[in-house]
Amino acid sequence: SNLMDNFTIYFGHVLSNSFYPVLQRAIGVGSAFEGWSPREEDVVYCMLVPMTPPQGHSFHLELDTAGQRRVRNFSVRVQLECTCTREQQHENMLCFLHHPEEELRRNQDPSLLDTLCTGSYLDVQKTARWFYQLVRAIWPALPQSHNWHLVLLPSRRSCQFKVSNGTETFRIELLFGVRQGDSDIFVSSQPREARTPSTVWPESYAAAEVKFFKYISRQVPPDSLHLRCLQFFTRLQLGLGFSTYIMKTIVMHLLNIVPVSRWRRRDFVRRLVDISENLRLCVEVRRLNHFIVGNQRLPGEIRLPPEVQTAKTRNLLHHLVVDQVAHSQAMSEY
Repeated sequence: SNLMDNFTIYFGHVLSNSFYPVLQRAIGVGSAFEGWSPREEDVVYCMLVPMTPPQGHSFHLELDTAGQRRVRNFSVRVQLECTCTREQQHENMLCFLHHPEEELRRNQDPSLLDTLCTGSYLDVQKTARWFYQLVRAIWPALPQSHNWHLVLLPSRRSCQFKVSNGTETFRIELLFGVRQGDSDIFVSSQPREARTPSTVWPESYAAAEVKFFKYISRQVPPDSLHLRCLQFFTRLQLGLGFSTYIMKTIVMHLLNIVPVSRWRRRDFVRRLVDISENLRLCVEVRRLNHFIVGNQRLPGEIRLPPEVQTAKTRNLLHHLVVDQVAHSQAMSEY
């Protein structure tokens, strides 16, 4: 987090008068920041970097209604805005809409449409390449560069790198996204399926989920083992057909309905039995509701767009409904 705060400060300096996206403070997401991980030696620190439009531009999220019904995908349309009025003028900035193209080319950097977009839409892969260039350029200026070594790793839809000092190594993945309104839901560069087109930004619930775990951590007693329960089951499931996200979803549902006072050390075995029984029931009936989408019982501080809060809940085990062989396999693995 300290490293990313330093990056954010330098991002702000480098990009202050540019027409690239404005980068906000990164949000730690995923198991490393939720307080658990199935295998500590393989931890990847995922940071979601919110982006807002630069001056003279606006972002408009467009839902892809032709895609999968169970996954909401968006495109981020970039639109030029008039900056002619005095109130909107930024240090003699020329208006992209109303100044001659020749004058714009001669006196001003290109718009976001000409750098990171494909057509009118923000391109994930172009944005990822831009992130790599930023990280490489800024790294020598950071205090950490004196004692740590940076190695950039290949990725098409994020910026991944390792930092090491000879004794410790941290693997970091920078995802980037656009916030939906003032909610905790983003459209993110993280793909949900292979071969996601470069202008498609899937809906991400990672920031809302990490916020839920932080909310729970403030409520539970000091000897709570709720994270150990989750860690136990996700480690147990490694190599089987139950993903860590399935186990995490089951535990989140239980944390939302079982009183926090019942997750103490003395309750450890009971809660493990609860998780196991919930997994069995979900596999039997072939249904596990998404924890965020359509959940009316979330803590009030987790902010959802109305269309996410009131949506029909999503079944994470839908594949077991349509594939009898997969269902039989899941029962066997349970």
